[in-house]
Amino acid sequence: RIVLQKVSDGSVDVIDELTGERDPTFEPQRIGVGYVLLVGVEDSDGAKQIAWLAHKISNLRVFEDDNGKMNRSIHDVNGSILSISQFTLYADVRKGNRPSFVKAGSPDHADTVWRQFNETLRAEGLAVKEGRFGAHMRVNLTNDGPVTIIFDTDELVLPPKRSMMALASSRLKCSSAPVSTNVLPAKRRSTTCSLESKLTPASRSS
Repeated sequence: RIVLQKVSDGSVDVIDELTGERDPTFEPQRIGVGYVLLVGVEDSDGAKQIAWLAHKISNLRVFEDDNGKMNRSIHDVNGSILSISQFTLYADVRKGNRPSFVKAGSPDHADTVWRQFNETLRAEGLAVKEGRFGAHMRVNLTNDGPVTIIFDTDELVLPPKRSMMALASSRLKCSSAPVSTNVLPAKRRSTTCSLESKLTPASRSS
């Protein structure tokens, strides 16, 4: 799960938990035009999710062209990426007032997937700078637009098209006919109903 923000600039530094001051062991990272990515990982994420997200983000066209329309990718504007690990994207706030993070991936797995994701972005030809996994970070950015887009790998699991289209285009057709009876021959009628489905060409080919 990723929150993408198109920025004119972005930066991150790390806070030393003991002193409350900037951690001198981490060199602050800065970018100009590009994306700040907040990246959350769950335990089911792996190579498939990494490839899908890296391809989508590197080819996303949200930068304006000469006509003022969103028609340019990050490659077209020579942009950079600042990638920040962010397990709180999986916060569950349905119960109580304290968020639950049980759906977030285990730290070891999340760290590995996040780093592999960053490397895959670099393989796409992008300059990628990183925060520090699991650290107390301060992230600064100027959202340009504003443009904020959410990517969720759960979208990779889609219900079958055929079953959805069949349900959406089904209708109930009923007909009635008189029934012979010695009691009320003119008033007794039998009703028969059937479910008709009209599948579109796309659903038939799925």
